[in-house]
Amino acid sequence: MQNIFDLPHPRPDREYIQTLQHTPNTTIERIISWGHTTPEGEWYDQDRDEWVVLLQGHATLTYGDGRNAHLQAGDYLLLPAHCRHRVTATSTDPPCIWIAIHGDLCLPLSF
Repeated sequence: MQNIFDLPHPRPDREYIQTLQHTPNTTIERIISWGHTTPEGEWYDQDRDEWVVLLQGHATLTYGDGRNAHLQAGDYLLLPAHCRHRVTATSTDPPCIWIAIHGDLCLPLSF
């Protein structure tokens, strides 16, 4: 048994990403951020949808169109595949603890 709020020691200088579960179609990760951000000029543009919940801390995501999403503990959102985004702020005290689920999560539109 493990606890989602147990922090790795020593504190890593990069975001800590731990795969909790992986299947061919779905990956579940725990991510811990201590003030980490996406490097300037880099964007996430993932092939799969991502559902993310912030369990602890506060963070800001910036979308490719310039909009910002300010998240507090308990906030979650769905990032469809190829939704350009980057992490532009994360708290240090407390550090951010995220759960991210990657997979085919969006229902295709049919008419």
